[in-house]
Amino acid sequence: MSDQSVSYRGLFEVDERVVVAIGDGPGADALADAARISGARLAAQVGLAEGAARLAMQARLHVIAIDLPGGEPDARTAAALDAAAAAAHRHGARVIASFPPDTIDLAVAAFEGVEAELLCDPTPVDRVAAFAMLAPPSTMLHDAAREADQRRLRQLNDEVARIAETLARLARAEPDLASLAPPLVDRSASFHADPDDGEPGIDAADVRASIRARRMRDQFFDPTLFADPAWDMLLDLFAAHLEHTRVSVSSLCIAAAVPATTALRWITTMREAGLFERHDDPFDRRRAYVGLSDVAVTAMRRYCGAMRRAGFAIP
Repeated sequence: MSDQSVSYRGLFEVDERVVVAIGDGPGADALADAARISGARLAAQVGLAEGAARLAMQARLHVIAIDLPGGEPDARTAAALDAAAAAAHRHGARVIASFPPDTIDLAVAAFEGVEAELLCDPTPVDRVAAFAMLAPPSTMLHDAAREADQRRLRQLNDEVARIAETLARLARAEPDLASLAPPLVDRSASFHADPDDGEPGIDAADVRASIRARRMRDQFFDPTLFADPAWDMLLDLFAAHLEHTRVSVSSLCIAAAVPATTALRWITTMREAGLFERHDDPFDRRRAYVGLSDVAVTAMRRYCGAMRRAGFAIP
């Protein structure tokens, strides 16, 4: 019996990730369950009020799982967030945070500079996948949810790399529109941009009209057929840049027209690609804003100018 037990543990207990779960409601219980399912070791599960003290005494820590309540944060929530961020830096730990939509800005601001997986209204699969993705590469566990999520992340990274390369080319020089078109085109048609003899004025109203047209498709087709969060966010931030307005993280997630957790991952990836920049609200530490980088602004101006000179509407 003892030998069988050792064999069983060797097969399924795939790593020694130490997790502390913090929260007061069903979401915290769900995070703790997801940690156990993924094979991690749950060192403790405590409420928000006890979170700071528990993290301070934890000698070994790899993952901090925290579930945030909705509404205006109270003192215990603020203290737990500060303690979680400090412990993550101290231990080099990862954070997995779940929260309702009205707490997006708070969560993003709290874990700036921390390796964090931010889950907005997560499903059970989302929670388990977040833990499973943290398993060491040598693990023997081949979790279907983790592998599917890794495939999605690879696809996301490939797509953002393609967008970043295209925007960088646009920022450097006026593009040849034919090089951006699909390879199977009518060779008799010319898709070259006209020489740049002065950038035509780019109107924020035209960009907003393009965004409205994209959203109108959702009235007639399944929105998932046309999900393109990177471009939707680029358009929204470019319009805001032209209007001299700021865009909060939560507002940008809405503009992405995909689930908030997916939008947050795209925002992180676009920041890593050098296209988005984060700006703190100097008057409210719980709020952060997102804007386009200089490279992205230049590229969007050149792109929209080339489209206008060619007689095309912004797609």
